[in-house]
Amino acid sequence: MLVVVAIPTFKRPAALESALSSVTAQARERTDGHTTVRVLVIDNDPLASARNVAEAFGATYCVEPQPGIAAVRNRAIDEASDADAVIFIDDDEVPEDSWLRNLLRAHAETGVHAVAGRVVTRFPDDVEEWVRASGAFIRPVRADRQAMTEAATNNLLLDLALIRPLGLRFDERFGLTGGSDSMYTRLLVSRGGVIRWAQDAVVVEQEEASRFTRAWVLMRTFRFGNTAARVDIALAGSASARMLARVKMCVRGGARVAGGSVRWVWGSVSRSLPHRARGLRTAYRGAGMIAAAIGYAHDEYGRRRSAA
Repeated sequence: MLVVVAIPTFKRPAALESALSSVTAQARERTDGHTTVRVLVIDNDPLASARNVAEAFGATYCVEPQPGIAAVRNRAIDEASDADAVIFIDDDEVPEDSWLRNLLRAHAETGVHAVAGRVVTRFPDDVEEWVRASGAFIRPVRADRQAMTEAATNNLLLDLALIRPLGLRFDERFGLTGGSDSMYTRLLVSRGGVIRWAQDAVVVEQEEASRFTRAWVLMRTFRFGNTAARVDIALAGSASARMLARVKMCVRGGARVAGGSVRWVWGSVSRSLPHRARGLRTAYRGAGMIAAAIGYAHDEYGRRRSAA
């Protein structure tokens, strides 16, 4: 069995180095007479700024010049054309010691199209209390081997032998906004694919300390609402179905804005920081849904590229 661990990257050499240090060590450990694990870095910087870091760890390296995470993910699958499975993690994540072993074991035991693992966010020591209270990094609790209807690609194994006949590609309309992983995995399930959860396959997200601010959390929440609604609209099908989906997103988004605002007011009156923070996040998510319904796409990755 040939497994490719694919790490998309864009101008984050220090984070990539931390990720590769752990991933390459686990790849060597898991490579034996039955399994070969190859590490692949896909650089979205046309200037190939990650080449030295990738080659220092013995990783296979390529450049995908088309901007956007969707193009990078598609390139990873193309580069893994001889592989049985591809595993995606982000360049700002560091796997725990047993991550690869547990992810591969979950796949061997279930034999499904995809296996998703757990992502844990580590806070800086001096993070603003509002950020902790907001619940922004509390992820859904799932039972081990639970079936899922969609998954992110920040810790995801895809069985290429099972997926190739389904003709799936990451949708590049979502390349700079996010959401292509939700689109891909929801289509996978709609075409008969199965995704299972691996509770003990854990990676730790190493977000930059400067991002843990109230403004960043709120815009992140806005983006989640925006991309989730855009995916719903895109999957609706016909023009009339998409219009109905837009109306539903306006109604649901409006309900979130109203409910979140009420919770924020209650938090202000009762001096409850969690109510204030979570109410504001709920309102921002609803605003993102409404924005998607009227045609706005939040260009998160494009903004990061400009900043870089």
